[in-house]
Amino acid sequence: MNDARLNLSAGVLSVSVALILVLAKLWALSQTGSLAVAATLADSALDLMMSLGGLIAIAYAAKPADDDHNFGHTSAEDLAALAQSTFIMISAGVIAFAAIFRLLDDTVVLPEREGQGIAIIVFSICLTLALVLWQRHVAAKTDNKVVKADSLHYIGDLIPNIGAIIALWASAAFGLHQIDSVVALAAAAFLGFGAIRIGKAAWDALMDRQADPEMIAGIADIAANFDGIHGYHDLKTRVAGSRVFVNLHIELDGDQSLHEAHRIGASLRRAIIAAYPRADVLIHKDPVGVTKHPDDDRP
Repeated sequence: MNDARLNLSAGVLSVSVALILVLAKLWALSQTGSLAVAATLADSALDLMMSLGGLIAIAYAAKPADDDHNFGHTSAEDLAALAQSTFIMISAGVIAFAAIFRLLDDTVVLPEREGQGIAIIVFSICLTLALVLWQRHVAAKTDNKVVKADSLHYIGDLIPNIGAIIALWASAAFGLHQIDSVVALAAAAFLGFGAIRIGKAAWDALMDRQADPEMIAGIADIAANFDGIHGYHDLKTRVAGSRVFVNLHIELDGDQSLHEAHRIGASLRRAIIAAYPRADVLIHKDPVGVTKHPDDDRP
């Protein structure tokens, strides 16, 4: 199975799991009235929207480059992630407001039928774990940013789900309705921090932020020690979705044939891609000791 099909399989499974969990938690909320369950329901509803957006982004980003998009469509992944972070922030605010309101309301009604609610949450945890295992398998093979982010988000979902079980148990055993609201507040905080992290990563990519410093150092090391290359300069990178675009100038013997210079440049490009399979590499060749053209004022 190729990378595109693996990524799509992870996206389809994510949407399917999110839909099942939304329906199950809607039933659990109707049975228990628990705000902690409501928090996990809201999170699952957001998961469904984000999974749908992620699936669309995966499908669109997999399209090859065309006349209008010469560098491909991978930035769709970052746009989807930025939209996801906005929805998460809104959800976190709504959950936090409801939790604070319930904490201040002494007449609040305790959750009911806690056992049924706990059963649904345990079911959701098991289903989420199965999804995460497949996503991690796919991400390890394809290095897709959307699949990785979705997997991390579902791992994070386990925290409010476990918290909901604690809240329902505390309500049934001790009649502590405050635990329900406290867990919901913690879930809202977790969602908020997650949204900031996802949004920042997407924003950095859309603003052409450079690749990870370790990757840049690795590429520099390959170029510096490659046979036939006397030096390099102007190593620049930018991230778009799961792709990293690399521009590099190498310094070669100016007396050698164009054919030999091309062979060295092509070999270097293959070496970089072998080390970083998601890289898109463009190499410019300069004779050793060449000076900048006086008409070129750019750095």
